[in-house]
Amino acid sequence: MESGRNNRQKLGKLGEDIACSFLEDNGHTILERNFRSGHLEIDIISTDRNGIHFVEVKTRRQSIQAPPQENVDRMKQQRIARAAKSFLKRRRQHEHLECFFDIFAVTFESEGIKTEWIPEAFIPIYL
Repeated sequence: MESGRNNRQKLGKLGEDIACSFLEDNGHTILERNFRSGHLEIDIISTDRNGIHFVEVKTRRQSIQAPPQENVDRMKQQRIARAAKSFLKRRRQHEHLECFFDIFAVTFESEGIKTEWIPEAFIPIYL
């Protein structure tokens, strides 16, 4: 069972590496990876000319399951938003920036790697 967890962690890190490269290639500066506030986490925090992006990365092997981004349900969105609020309290120099909540999906398929960046994937309403 431990090796299954390690494989998922390696796959997740690889997905985050791919997402960071993509974001940097598209004008983002990575501020932090795997930001933690208690039990809350944000995979990637970046800035671009429009504001600050809190990015949830979903990585999967090819499967017949739903697309990875569909796993970011309302509860997960609320957890990301609370973590973002905590980040902004700690890093006051960023609190004036417009906030975006993005999802970056990475799927490893037999034909290659499929990526999908969904900017402004959700807007948190309740914190």
